[in-house]
Amino acid sequence: MAKGLLVTYALWAVGGPAGLHHLYLGRDTHALLWMLTLGGGGLGWLWEFWKLPSFVAQANRPQRQRQSSVGRTPPLSFIRFVAQVIVGIYFGLVALISLSFMANFYIVGLPLAVGLGVLLVAAVGNQTSDFKNTLGAAFLISPIFYGRPVAILPISLAASITAQKHRRYKTSVGSETLSVRLYRLGLAYLAFTGPLAYSTFCNTAATLSYVAETLGSFLSWFSFFPLLGRITESVFLLPYRIWRLLVGDPGFSNNSFREWEKLYEFVNSFQDEKRQLAYQVLSVSEGATNEEIHRRYRELVKIWHPDHNRHQTEEAQRHFLEIQAAYEALSQPRKPKGSWR
Repeated sequence: MAKGLLVTYALWAVGGPAGLHHLYLGRDTHALLWMLTLGGGGLGWLWEFWKLPSFVAQANRPQRQRQSSVGRTPPLSFIRFVAQVIVGIYFGLVALISLSFMANFYIVGLPLAVGLGVLLVAAVGNQTSDFKNTLGAAFLISPIFYGRPVAILPISLAASITAQKHRRYKTSVGSETLSVRLYRLGLAYLAFTGPLAYSTFCNTAATLSYVAETLGSFLSWFSFFPLLGRITESVFLLPYRIWRLLVGDPGFSNNSFREWEKLYEFVNSFQDEKRQLAYQVLSVSEGATNEEIHRRYRELVKIWHPDHNRHQTEEAQRHFLEIQAAYEALSQPRKPKGSWR
């Protein structure tokens, strides 16, 4: 069935940031990209206003014309390359926030997330790239920067360069039903948002701490480019500024220094609450020394170890995990105020 330009523009206006117009045109990869990035932060959605006629023409192109492009190399696109790097960094930051607790995260989880972000952009439209080579480049670079968040940038660059080197046109495949396409998109969306949602709702304090540290590390990359750093900082602060305008905060100002200070205090309040709960779980005073905390931890572990409480395994397991989490929270050195600067 031929796709209509007016319908495409209507879907672009109503649900553009969610990729409805791309779903209508059969551009499922582009739709998923827009779902995960809210239309490329809104900028990609607006820029598409002038591209929609070409998208519709491509969707209405006969099958024979599409097959004629197979085997040829697509022209190099600087915009696609930049988008691959940015989305790779974005996927890496999300993984760093939601999955960094995993063992061997910097060897497996981080390069996999960045590589998938790069491949997602590479597969937009009628193009794609080599899956193995792109992920291989990401996994080869990751051990060089093991344990450092800055690894996201070189991994994304290496994967993007490899994806551009192996770019090609997609081979034609048979049409699928809408239910199958929606099912596949739903699984991909849940795979991306599930770990982030779990970390946000089940471990809020740690997630906020990861977000603050990740943003700090990311902004430190731009220390040699002050103008670019200020622009990036303004983008990060935009949701916070909008929220303060909506709640009618009378102290609102454009002073980004004060805004970062308030954000830091907000995150730090969660950390303070977490430490207070940890003191209560271990039954020690807030002024307890590290030796006292460690001694009390060993006492409680002996009492509530599941092997010593086989008659009440579930309760012992719950207490045991609470004790371990509390000890871990109090074992981390507390950052002094102002360390975010």
